[in-house]
Amino acid sequence: MARTRRTRSSAADAPQDDGQATSDRDELQTDGDAVKGAASTATAGFKTSLARFQYGEVQPNNGDAKATPPHQPTRKRPLTDSNDTPTAPSPSPAKRRRPSSRYAPPSTYAHLPKLTDILEPNLICIFVGTNPGIRTATAGHAYAHPSNSFWKLLHASGCTDVRLRPENDVDLPKWYAMGNTNIVERPSKDAAELSKSEMAAGTPILEEKVRRYRPEAVCIVGKGIWEAVWRWRHKRELKKHEFKWGWQDEKERMGGVEGEDDGEWAGAPVYVTSSTSGLSASLKPAEKEAIWRPFGEWVKGRRRERFGTEGRVDRVVDGQAAETEEVEAEAAIQ
Repeated sequence: MARTRRTRSSAADAPQDDGQATSDRDELQTDGDAVKGAASTATAGFKTSLARFQYGEVQPNNGDAKATPPHQPTRKRPLTDSNDTPTAPSPSPAKRRRPSSRYAPPSTYAHLPKLTDILEPNLICIFVGTNPGIRTATAGHAYAHPSNSFWKLLHASGCTDVRLRPENDVDLPKWYAMGNTNIVERPSKDAAELSKSEMAAGTPILEEKVRRYRPEAVCIVGKGIWEAVWRWRHKRELKKHEFKWGWQDEKERMGGVEGEDDGEWAGAPVYVTSSTSGLSASLKPAEKEAIWRPFGEWVKGRRRERFGTEGRVDRVVDGQAAETEEVEAEAAIQ
Protein backbone atom coordinates (compact mmCIF):
# COMPACT_ATOMS: atom_id res chain seq x y z
CA MET A 1 0.00 0.00 0.00
CA ALA A 2 1.56 3.26 -1.07
CA ARG A 3 1.91 6.07 1.48
CA THR A 4 0.87 9.56 0.60
CA ARG A 5 3.55 12.07 1.70
CA ARG A 6 2.50 15.57 2.68
CA THR A 7 4.80 18.52 2.17
CA ARG A 8 4.61 22.15 3.32
CA SER A 9 3.21 24.53 0.84
CA SER A 10 5.81 26.69 -0.73
CA ALA A 11 5.67 30.41 -1.08
CA ALA A 12 4.49 29.91 -4.56
CA ASP A 13 1.46 28.11 -3.26
CA ALA A 14 0.43 31.04 -0.80
CA PRO A 15 -2.41 33.30 -1.92
CA GLN A 16 -1.26 36.55 -3.46
CA ASP A 17 -2.28 40.11 -2.17
CA ASP A 18 -4.84 41.63 -4.39
CA GLY A 19 -4.28 45.24 -3.16
CA GLN A 20 -7.23 45.20 -0.68
CA ALA A 21 -5.04 44.10 2.24
CA THR A 22 -2.64 46.92 1.59
CA SER A 23 -5.48 49.40 1.64
CA ASP A 24 -6.77 48.00 4.93
CA ARG A 25 -3.38 48.37 6.56
CA ASP A 26 -3.08 51.95 5.40
CA GLU A 27 -6.53 52.74 6.83
CA LEU A 28 -5.67 51.17 10.19
CA GLN A 29 -2.45 53.16 10.28
CA THR A 30 -4.40 56.37 9.60
CA ASP A 31 -6.94 55.58 12.34
CA GLY A 32 -4.16 54.90 14.82
CA ASP A 33 -2.54 58.22 14.07
CA ALA A 34 -5.90 59.94 14.55
CA VAL A 35 -6.42 58.27 17.91
CA LYS A 36 -2.94 59.27 19.05
CA GLY A 37 -3.58 62.84 17.93
CA ALA A 38 -6.88 63.02 19.82
CA ALA A 39 -5.30 61.60 22.95
CA SER A 40 -2.50 64.14 22.71
CA THR A 41 -5.03 66.98 22.30
CA ALA A 42 -7.08 65.75 25.30
CA THR A 43 -3.95 65.53 27.42
CA ALA A 44 -2.95 69.07 26.49
CA GLY A 45 -6.47 70.37 27.30
CA PHE A 46 -6.47 68.66 30.69
CA LYS A 47 -3.08 70.12 31.55
CA THR A 48 -4.32 73.55 30.54
CA SER A 49 -7.40 73.22 32.77
CA LEU A 50 -5.29 71.90 35.61
CA ALA A 51 -3.08 74.98 35.45
CA ARG A 52 -6.02 77.09 36.72
CA PHE A 53 -5.83 75.36 40.10
CA GLN A 54 -2.09 75.66 40.62
CA TYR A 55 -0.80 78.04 43.28
CA GLY A 56 1.43 80.84 42.20
CA GLU A 57 1.31 83.10 39.22
CA VAL A 58 0.19 81.63 35.93
CA GLN A 59 1.66 83.14 32.80
CA PRO A 60 -0.73 84.24 30.06
CA ASN A 61 -0.82 82.29 26.82
CA ASN A 62 -0.19 85.41 24.77
CA GLY A 63 0.04 89.13 25.13
CA ASP A 64 -3.72 89.69 24.95
CA ALA A 65 -4.92 86.92 27.23
CA LYS A 66 -5.19 87.41 30.99
CA ALA A 67 -3.77 84.98 33.50
CA THR A 68 -6.27 82.87 35.40
CA PRO A 69 -6.08 83.76 39.14
CA PRO A 70 -4.90 80.98 41.42
CA HIS A 71 -7.51 78.98 43.25
CA GLN A 72 -8.43 80.52 46.60
CA PRO A 73 -10.01 78.46 49.40
CA THR A 74 -13.41 79.83 50.45
CA ARG A 75 -13.90 77.89 53.68
CA LYS A 76 -11.78 77.81 56.79
CA ARG A 77 -10.80 74.57 58.34
CA PRO A 78 -12.63 73.81 61.59
CA LEU A 79 -10.74 73.93 64.83
CA THR A 80 -9.46 70.56 65.99
CA ASP A 81 -8.52 69.16 69.35
CA SER A 82 -5.62 66.82 70.12
CA ASN A 83 -7.52 63.88 68.55
CA ASP A 84 -8.11 65.81 65.31
CA THR A 85 -11.80 66.00 66.10
CA PRO A 86 -13.45 69.18 64.77
CA THR A 87 -14.59 71.46 67.57
CA ALA A 88 -16.80 74.54 67.56
CA PRO A 89 -15.29 77.92 68.45
CA SER A 90 -15.63 78.74 72.12
CA PRO A 91 -18.52 81.19 72.77
CA SER A 92 -17.87 84.68 74.09
CA PRO A 93 -18.13 84.93 77.87
CA ALA A 94 -21.66 85.66 79.09
CA LYS A 95 -22.34 89.05 80.62
CA ARG A 96 -22.40 88.89 84.39
CA ARG A 97 -25.83 89.48 85.80
CA ARG A 98 -26.52 91.41 88.94
CA PRO A 99 -27.52 88.92 91.64
CA SER A 100 -31.17 89.12 92.63
CA SER A 101 -31.95 90.58 96.03
CA ARG A 102 -33.80 88.66 98.73
CA TYR A 103 -35.76 89.73 101.76
CA ALA A 104 -33.67 91.59 104.31
CA PRO A 105 -35.05 92.17 107.83
CA PRO A 106 -35.30 95.73 109.20
CA SER A 107 -32.25 95.15 111.37
CA THR A 108 -30.05 94.99 108.24
CA TYR A 109 -30.34 98.72 107.65
CA ALA A 110 -31.33 99.87 111.13
CA HIS A 111 -28.23 102.07 111.23
CA LEU A 112 -29.53 104.27 108.40
CA PRO A 113 -31.65 107.34 109.21
CA LYS A 114 -35.32 107.49 108.27
CA LEU A 115 -36.45 109.80 105.50
CA THR A 116 -38.73 112.65 106.54
CA ASP A 117 -42.04 113.03 104.69
CA ILE A 118 -42.53 116.27 102.75
CA LEU A 119 -46.22 116.91 103.41
CA GLU A 120 -48.48 119.87 104.04
CA PRO A 121 -52.26 120.31 104.03
CA ASN A 122 -54.18 120.97 100.80
CA LEU A 123 -51.42 120.24 98.30
CA ILE A 124 -52.24 119.64 94.64
CA CYS A 125 -50.74 116.15 94.89
CA ILE A 126 -48.44 113.90 96.87
CA PHE A 127 -46.11 111.31 95.35
CA VAL A 128 -45.91 107.87 96.96
CA GLY A 129 -42.70 105.90 96.50
CA THR A 130 -41.88 102.37 97.67
CA ASN A 131 -39.27 103.08 100.36
CA PRO A 132 -35.97 104.97 100.68
CA GLY A 133 -32.93 103.38 99.07
CA ILE A 134 -29.56 103.35 100.79
CA ARG A 135 -28.33 106.39 98.83
CA THR A 136 -31.55 108.29 99.57
CA ALA A 137 -31.48 107.46 103.28
CA THR A 138 -27.83 108.48 103.52
CA ALA A 139 -28.37 111.75 101.65
CA GLY A 140 -31.59 112.55 103.50
CA HIS A 141 -33.38 113.58 100.30
CA ALA A 142 -35.93 111.73 98.15
CA TYR A 143 -34.86 109.86 95.02
CA ALA A 144 -31.20 110.77 95.53
CA HIS A 145 -29.60 107.94 93.53
CA PRO A 146 -28.18 109.22 90.21
CA SER A 147 -29.85 106.40 88.26
CA ASN A 148 -33.31 107.32 89.54
CA SER A 149 -35.30 109.29 86.97
CA PHE A 150 -37.90 110.80 89.34
CA TRP A 151 -36.70 114.41 89.07
CA LYS A 152 -36.19 114.07 85.34
CA LEU A 153 -39.72 112.74 84.76
CA LEU A 154 -41.15 115.34 87.12
CA HIS A 155 -39.77 118.03 84.83
CA ALA A 156 -40.44 116.24 81.52
CA SER A 157 -44.09 115.71 82.43
CA GLY A 158 -44.64 119.37 83.38
CA CYS A 159 -45.05 118.90 87.11
CA THR A 160 -42.12 121.31 87.51
CA ASP A 161 -40.95 124.01 85.11
CA VAL A 162 -37.27 123.23 85.81
CA ARG A 163 -35.39 120.08 86.67
CA LEU A 164 -34.91 119.99 90.41
CA ARG A 165 -32.22 118.27 92.45
CA PRO A 166 -32.87 115.84 95.30
CA GLU A 167 -31.98 118.61 97.78
CA ASN A 168 -35.02 120.56 96.53
CA ASP A 169 -37.48 117.97 97.86
CA VAL A 170 -38.10 120.19 100.90
CA ASP A 171 -39.13 123.02 98.55
CA LEU A 172 -41.81 121.05 96.70
CA PRO A 173 -44.76 122.31 98.83
CA LYS A 174 -43.71 125.96 98.65
CA TRP A 175 -42.63 126.03 95.01
CA TYR A 176 -45.13 123.66 93.35
CA ALA A 177 -47.78 122.67 95.96
CA MET A 178 -46.62 119.04 95.85
CA GLY A 179 -45.36 116.62 98.50
CA ASN A 180 -43.68 113.26 98.92
CA THR A 181 -43.95 110.11 101.07
CA ASN A 182 -43.46 106.31 100.87
CA ILE A 183 -45.60 103.25 101.51
CA VAL A 184 -42.79 101.64 103.58
CA GLU A 185 -40.74 103.74 105.97
CA ARG A 186 -37.61 101.65 106.47
CA PRO A 187 -34.75 101.85 103.92
CA SER A 188 -33.34 98.93 101.93
CA LYS A 189 -31.10 98.30 98.97
CA ASP A 190 -34.10 97.78 96.68
CA ALA A 191 -37.78 96.79 96.79
CA ALA A 192 -36.92 93.08 96.56
CA GLU A 193 -35.63 93.23 100.14
CA LEU A 194 -39.13 94.10 101.37
CA SER A 195 -41.84 91.54 101.98
CA LYS A 196 -45.23 91.68 100.31
CA SER A 197 -46.91 91.68 103.68
CA GLU A 198 -45.09 94.76 104.99
CA MET A 199 -45.75 96.64 101.75
CA ALA A 200 -49.46 95.84 102.00
CA ALA A 201 -49.42 96.76 105.71
CA GLY A 202 -48.20 100.24 104.76
CA THR A 203 -51.53 100.94 103.03
CA PRO A 204 -53.56 101.98 106.12
CA ILE A 205 -50.69 104.25 107.22
CA LEU A 206 -50.71 105.84 103.77
CA GLU A 207 -54.49 106.19 103.90
CA GLU A 208 -54.20 108.02 107.21
CA LYS A 209 -51.64 110.46 105.79
CA VAL A 210 -53.93 111.22 102.85
CA ARG A 211 -56.89 111.64 105.20
CA ARG A 212 -54.92 114.04 107.38
CA TYR A 213 -53.41 116.29 104.68
CA ARG A 214 -56.16 115.94 102.04
CA PRO A 215 -54.30 116.52 98.79
CA GLU A 216 -56.22 116.89 95.55
CA ALA A 217 -54.62 113.72 94.13
CA VAL A 218 -52.29 110.86 95.03
CA CYS A 219 -49.64 109.80 92.52
CA ILE A 220 -48.42 106.20 93.00
CA VAL A 221 -44.85 105.97 91.67
CA GLY A 222 -44.68 102.34 90.53
CA LYS A 223 -46.96 99.43 89.67
CA GLY A 224 -45.66 97.36 92.60
CA ILE A 225 -46.91 99.97 95.08
CA TRP A 226 -50.41 99.88 93.64
CA GLU A 227 -50.38 96.07 93.73
CA ALA A 228 -49.57 96.26 97.46
CA VAL A 229 -52.45 98.68 98.05
CA TRP A 230 -54.74 96.36 96.10
CA ARG A 231 -53.71 93.35 98.20
CA TRP A 232 -54.60 95.20 101.38
CA ARG A 233 -57.91 96.50 100.12
CA HIS A 234 -59.20 93.46 98.22
CA LYS A 235 -57.34 90.68 100.07
CA ARG A 236 -56.07 89.17 96.82
CA GLU A 237 -53.57 89.77 94.03
CA LEU A 238 -54.26 92.31 91.31
CA LYS A 239 -55.08 90.46 88.08
CA LYS A 240 -53.43 91.43 84.84
CA HIS A 241 -56.62 92.66 83.17
CA GLU A 242 -57.49 94.76 86.24
CA PHE A 243 -54.36 96.89 86.10
CA LYS A 244 -54.09 100.12 84.13
CA TRP A 245 -51.74 103.09 84.09
CA GLY A 246 -53.08 106.54 84.83
CA TRP A 247 -56.23 107.50 86.73
CA GLN A 248 -57.89 104.69 88.65
CA ASP A 249 -61.61 104.13 89.18
CA GLU A 250 -63.54 106.46 91.49
CA LYS A 251 -64.05 103.67 94.01
CA GLU A 252 -60.26 103.47 94.46
CA ARG A 253 -59.90 106.94 95.96
CA MET A 254 -57.67 107.16 99.03
CA GLY A 255 -58.23 108.74 102.45
CA GLY A 256 -61.96 109.28 102.22
CA VAL A 257 -63.73 110.10 105.50
CA GLU A 258 -67.31 109.94 106.72
CA GLY A 259 -68.65 111.52 109.90
CA GLU A 260 -69.83 114.74 111.48
CA ASP A 261 -66.52 115.51 113.21
CA ASP A 262 -64.27 115.35 110.16
CA GLY A 263 -66.89 116.23 107.58
CA GLU A 264 -67.61 114.36 104.37
CA TRP A 265 -64.64 113.91 102.07
CA ALA A 266 -64.67 111.46 99.19
CA GLY A 267 -60.89 111.08 99.26
CA ALA A 268 -58.17 111.82 96.72
CA PRO A 269 -58.27 110.26 93.25
CA VAL A 270 -55.32 107.97 92.43
CA TYR A 271 -52.99 108.17 89.43
CA VAL A 272 -50.52 105.30 88.87
CA THR A 273 -47.25 106.07 87.06
CA SER A 274 -44.25 103.93 86.19
CA SER A 275 -41.43 103.34 88.63
CA THR A 276 -38.50 105.74 88.36
CA SER A 277 -35.94 103.33 89.81
CA GLY A 278 -32.85 102.67 87.72
CA LEU A 279 -33.47 98.94 88.26
CA SER A 280 -36.84 99.14 86.52
CA ALA A 281 -36.14 98.40 82.85
CA SER A 282 -39.45 96.90 81.73
CA LEU A 283 -40.42 100.19 80.05
CA LYS A 284 -38.40 102.42 77.74
CA PRO A 285 -37.77 106.07 78.75
CA ALA A 286 -40.20 107.31 76.08
CA GLU A 287 -42.89 104.96 77.40
CA LYS A 288 -42.39 106.22 80.94
CA GLU A 289 -42.67 109.82 79.79
CA ALA A 290 -45.91 108.98 77.97
CA ILE A 291 -47.36 107.57 81.22
CA TRP A 292 -46.26 110.58 83.28
CA ARG A 293 -47.26 113.32 80.83
CA PRO A 294 -51.06 113.32 81.41
CA PHE A 295 -50.53 113.72 85.14
CA GLY A 296 -48.10 116.59 84.57
CA GLU A 297 -50.63 118.34 82.34
CA TRP A 298 -53.28 117.92 85.03
CA VAL A 299 -50.96 119.34 87.71
CA LYS A 300 -50.14 122.37 85.56
CA GLY A 301 -53.84 122.97 84.96
CA ARG A 302 -54.67 122.81 88.67
CA ARG A 303 -51.77 125.12 89.51
CA ARG A 304 -52.99 127.61 86.93
CA GLU A 305 -56.52 127.51 88.34
CA ARG A 306 -55.42 127.84 91.95
CA PHE A 307 -52.49 130.24 91.67
CA GLY A 308 -52.61 131.68 88.17
CA THR A 309 -49.30 130.14 87.17
CA GLU A 310 -47.93 126.91 85.68
CA GLY A 311 -44.53 127.40 87.30
CA ARG A 312 -43.39 128.10 90.83
CA VAL A 313 -46.20 128.98 93.20
CA ASP A 314 -44.06 131.05 95.59
CA ARG A 315 -43.42 133.63 92.86
CA VAL A 316 -47.15 134.37 92.91
CA VAL A 317 -48.21 133.74 96.51
CA ASP A 318 -45.11 135.39 97.93
CA GLY A 319 -44.62 137.74 94.99
CA GLN A 320 -43.98 140.79 97.14
CA ALA A 321 -41.36 138.96 99.21
CA ALA A 322 -39.69 137.61 96.07
CA GLU A 323 -39.62 141.08 94.54
CA THR A 324 -38.08 142.52 97.71
CA GLU A 325 -35.38 139.83 97.70
CA GLU A 326 -34.50 140.62 94.09
CA VAL A 327 -34.25 144.34 94.83
CA GLU A 328 -32.02 143.68 97.83
CA ALA A 329 -29.84 141.35 95.78
CA GLU A 330 -29.42 143.96 93.04
CA ALA A 331 -28.55 146.61 95.64
CA ALA A 332 -25.93 144.34 97.17
CA ILE A 333 -24.33 143.85 93.76
CA GLN A 334 -24.20 147.57 93.13
